[in-house]
Amino acid sequence: MTIARPDPGPDFGAVRPVPRTPSGLFPSGPPTRPTYREPHPVTGAGVASGGGAAAGWLLLFGLLGTDLTSYAWWTVFAGLLAWITALVLVRYGDRGVATGVAIVTAGGWSIAAAVVAARWATSGDWPLW
Repeated sequence: MTIARPDPGPDFGAVRPVPRTPSGLFPSGPPTRPTYREPHPVTGAGVASGGGAAAGWLLLFGLLGTDLTSYAWWTVFAGLLAWITALVLVRYGDRGVATGVAIVTAGGWSIAAAVVAARWATSGDWPLW
């Protein structure tokens, strides 16, 4: 024999599990914010080509110098022109190329500064004036 039990109805005191908020490690759906893409992403090839162009540029201007003083000033001038070009490239062109130009220009300036400092240390006379 089966005993009929009355329907208990909705249980307002029951605890329902709260839905978990995902941590973001494993996204559960499309992103909630828009995703923006770089128009000119920085690539290794761009950085290398900018570095090569800047190295050639600094070498060209460095060869115009006939002594240490003129070499140092030509390098400073060429570096300033290269950095202006890098700033234009950052704003309107390829930022990878601009990064390569800036890195190699800083390296070229460092070499020129080291040569000037070595001459100054050995001779005791400031070589740039």
